[in-house]
Amino acid sequence: MCYRKYSDFLKEKFGEKVYKLPIKLDLTCPNRDGTCGYGGCIFCGEEGGSFENNYGSIKDQLNFNKEIIKNKYKANKYISYFQNFTNTYMDFNKFKESVLESLIDDVVGVSISTRPDCLGEEYLDFLEELNKDYFITVELGLQTVNYHTLDKINRGHGLAEFIDSCIKLKKRNINICTHIIIGLPWDNDRDIVECARILNALGVDEVKIHALYIVRNTVLGKMYLNNEIAPISLKDYKKKVILFLRHLKDDIIIERLIGRAPEENSLFCNWDTSWWKIRDDIVKEMNDKGYSQGDLVKGEIL
Repeated sequence: MCYRKYSDFLKEKFGEKVYKLPIKLDLTCPNRDGTCGYGGCIFCGEEGGSFENNYGSIKDQLNFNKEIIKNKYKANKYISYFQNFTNTYMDFNKFKESVLESLIDDVVGVSISTRPDCLGEEYLDFLEELNKDYFITVELGLQTVNYHTLDKINRGHGLAEFIDSCIKLKKRNINICTHIIIGLPWDNDRDIVECARILNALGVDEVKIHALYIVRNTVLGKMYLNNEIAPISLKDYKKKVILFLRHLKDDIIIERLIGRAPEENSLFCNWDTSWWKIRDDIVKEMNDKGYSQGDLVKGEIL
């Protein structure tokens, strides 16, 4: 394989297939409620990054999704995945209670979706302690290393907060997964290469790559309808993903090369092409040209 796949990593670590079980909570983000801004990220809809399951108790959601995955993939081990909005942006005791409730039978790990500016010491202390018995991953939404673009998309934080969070998590030996978007209108190839190099320097463990999808009733959606922005071409997306991978160290795990979006609520989503077709095209091009993850890292200071 021309890149290090997440599914292969999990199988190596646990000796068998492991699948994520999504959990959706009634949450918000600090750039929505006025703490550091209003309206949230300009690309984020009301689902807050999660659209695959409904609200309900944590155990009900886990057991429902567990039965589906177990029957479909014959899986026996799972990771509880707190997926929507900012999961560490709630009362600490409620956060702790929610995480502990997710440790049902056959759960071997927990993934927490959050922001770089929402990792208080008590949350980190708790996750560090839990990491002794479970595989804990903190999924940090970065999206881009270009701080001008971070302002444009209304993230409410800069690159420095991301770097600080990674340093804190690394000191506690907690696994880091970074979310990035390839195809933001204000980024160029230099930003993509610099993103890979910064993640290399910080020792990030995993990366989850998203294409820019455009959801109705968002600021980005209005910009798209007003012809203020235009998505890059599918050809350019594949090219940029390959560029990123070639500058990323080969021991960093790739959770995915492209994400999915609720098509019924999207103005633009993955060029009306299935995510697996885009993934397979990227892999084929890399194999055909003899490219691999990290093959351009040689000779760098890192």
